Amino acid sequence: MPQDKSIIIIGGGIAGLSAGCYAQMNGYQSQIFEMHHLPGGLCTAWERRGYIFDGCIHYLFGSGDGLPFNDMWQQLGAVQGREFINHDEYQRVTDGQNTLIVYTDPERLQAHMTDLSPDDEKLIRALCDGVRGFMRFDMSAMYDIPKPMMGPLEWLKLGTKMMPYVPALAKWARQSSRQFAQKFRDPFLQKAVAQMFSWEEAPVMMGMMLLAYQHLGNAGFPVGASLDFARAVEKRYLELGGKIHYKTQVEKILTANGRATSVRLYNDEIHKANWIVSAADGHGTIFNMLDGEYTNRKIRKMYNGSLPTHQMCQVSMGVNRDLSAEPHWLTVLLDEPILLAGEKRHELGIKHYCFDPSLAPPGKSVVELIIRTNYAYWQRIYGRRIYDTEQSQVSDIIIDHLEKLHLGIKSDIEFVDEATPMSYERYTGNWMGATSGWLLTGKTMPMMIMGVPKQLPGLSNFYMAGHWVEPGGTVTLAAASGKNTMQLICNADGKSFETSLPSVRDDLQGNTVNGL
Repeated sequence: MPQDKSIIIIGGGIAGLSAGCYAQMNGYQSQIFEMHHLPGGLCTAWERRGYIFDGCIHYLFGSGDGLPFNDMWQQLGAVQGREFINHDEYQRVTDGQNTLIVYTDPERLQAHMTDLSPDDEKLIRALCDGVRGFMRFDMSAMYDIPKPMMGPLEWLKLGTKMMPYVPALAKWARQSSRQFAQKFRDPFLQKAVAQMFSWEEAPVMMGMMLLAYQHLGNAGFPVGASLDFARAVEKRYLELGGKIHYKTQVEKILTANGRATSVRLYNDEIHKANWIVSAADGHGTIFNMLDGEYTNRKIRKMYNGSLPTHQMCQVSMGVNRDLSAEPHWLTVLLDEPILLAGEKRHELGIKHYCFDPSLAPPGKSVVELIIRTNYAYWQRIYGRRIYDTEQSQVSDIIIDHLEKLHLGIKSDIEFVDEATPMSYERYTGNWMGATSGWLLTGKTMPMMIMGVPKQLPGLSNFYMAGHWVEPGGTVTLAAASGKNTMQLICNADGKSFETSLPSVRDDLQGNTVNGL
């Protein structure tokens, strides 16, 4: 492999696959080293007894033809020939007596919420006006050119595009759903609005943009689930001439004179390249693969545990019952909190995937619940019998509550699968089992807007990609991060950055196999 055009990419998740695709498009010879035996990293799904449990994509920014980010997914071969499901409702939130339907259409949402609480009409209109405004927001413009490459003219162009949204950014970017919900007069909406965008710390701006993109048909669910989607990008990478080494874990990134030169695998093989890109876990890259030698105060502070991350349990069930007539996502506000993995939970979010018939046998349903949890709780008991016992206890408590909503469902459950933060750490290497890097909150929103440096101080010929340098945690931003990394490398090499579309695409056929 010629050294002047060789790139080693650590990690075969979406960021690594994206970086690899764009490397090949630009004449580099790249190879990916992936610790797992599957592509996609956190963008995965797994099969159990005829059911496919999705572990990642709830919506995909860029699913709509001609809309923001779609051109990137076209270049990565991920959306051609793929069906997307676009929901009219994001979710429903209920306390058993009242129900908030989170319509993606701001007109329907405004009318519905005003019916629930006419006294909150002003707040409701402000929320829905925000959704209307963000329909014209091109988020992809923030990722067209990496910020280190932007000169005065590029900043001026970006500023001009962003200028109409500055008032909305100032008002909504750092205001959480919980803070916004507290302004409502109606007691039910005070509780429901806090949950309407999935977590209470979620910036209201994020929720507005999500609903706007969903209403436009630009945040759909890919039929076939996350692993099938990741395999499409893997296929594109291999067609471009890239090479992936599965079940091959990098132990160290080797350096000489402040330059990344090679990687050493756990089997002691050394592979050299002109450029090293880590699309793996940020903490592991900086403090393990590089022994913490290339940091500064800001980086150490980022990884000292003070920034929010997202750890979760996912309980997935194969159910011998057709739930397609039920809301696809229902968050139930509980009268009394329940204790799950040592923490009180005041709500349960229940999703079914009947909208994608490829995920369950006919007449049956996949049901999933995601429970926020604490990594340290599971880490303390990992490797002991009590770990398995605790997983089962969490599932049993959840199933008891499902029985109250769907009488007799307990006997219809054919298979139960539990994934904890330890599962995600074991299979993806992510620090503390975090499933989206930095959790997007008012505290981390400035990191998303301004970006996190993809280089480390004192180290050349090295870049990082993925959700640890692209706060926001979506599959789309991971792919954009891989693209931006290759733009930086091309710029450093004095090359113009090129993109291309697949010339020939076979029908998309997923090969979903066991994952987590």
